[in-house]
Amino acid sequence: MDIVFIKQLQVDTVIGVYDWEKSIQQRLLLDLALTADQRSAAASDDIGLTLDYAVIAEKVTALITAQPIELIETVAEKVASMLLAEFATSKVEVTVSKPGAVPRAQTVGVHIVRTAPAAQLQQEQH
Repeated sequence: MDIVFIKQLQVDTVIGVYDWEKSIQQRLLLDLALTADQRSAAASDDIGLTLDYAVIAEKVTALITAQPIELIETVAEKVASMLLAEFATSKVEVTVSKPGAVPRAQTVGVHIVRTAPAAQLQQEQH
């Protein structure tokens, strides 16, 4: 299978568990990998047959900035669920990094891998 990816998508949003974090925006960096067969898109040179990076980035940004979230784990799970529900992908990997969250660390984060339910995969193939 092929992988369409976006690296270091920057999203400024309200994120955090501490009171001081709930009144400011902080930057999150997201790495996204979506597994999907890209042969048809490549053969036809048709963007309608592929996963559109711009649309993916826009939808992920809108989801994350829609309301304050406390945990980056929640961000990762929401993003993965949305990608699986709205795009023709069988598997997603989502990495959410929060630079500057821990002194002396360049970044901290979470990486999750989620797959589409079997019933969803069968529907997309037909």
